[in-house]
Amino acid sequence: MKESIQHIISQSISVKLELLQNIELQQTIESIVSVITHSFQSGFKVQFCGNGGSAADAQHLAAEFSGRFYKNRRALPSDALHCNSSYLTAVANDYSYDEIYARLVEGTMNKGDILIGITTSGNSGNIVKAFEVARSKGIITIGFTGSNGGKLKELSDFLINIPSLVTPRIQESHILIGHIICELVEAAIFP
Repeated sequence: MKESIQHIISQSISVKLELLQNIELQQTIESIVSVITHSFQSGFKVQFCGNGGSAADAQHLAAEFSGRFYKNRRALPSDALHCNSSYLTAVANDYSYDEIYARLVEGTMNKGDILIGITTSGNSGNIVKAFEVARSKGIITIGFTGSNGGKLKELSDFLINIPSLVTPRIQESHILIGHIICELVEAAIFP
């Protein structure tokens, strides 16, 4: 068992070392920090969406903005789109699960807002549809995916595609990069 534990930790470190050496990905993160900072400073909001563990990550990162990261400061307008269970179950039942995020983007988001979709495959139907609606409304889209980006690759204004095919390693890196973004945005808005 000790070897299995060490192997898993080693895999996680290996993915993060690839991130550390990927200058292009780091430049994308810098661009994301700039666009989110500008959006918040201009009075717009940042919304998140995901499924399963990625929904938990979406909720976690939204809370870092709307609550706090390091600093006691004003709340930033951010939420995870799955948090209203009555809405979620009604739309999934009356339309389909693939519509749950698209309808919220259509009804609650505007040009200048940012939609962040977290999906390890990049192919989650409900996130793809939400990004399509976001694109039609001029909403900035940021995709967090695995190595190939899936369908979100073509729909994302900014893409964080983790160089792995292993879901837990991708999710670990998503939360790392999410925390980096939250920390740097908070520092930029509240120096």
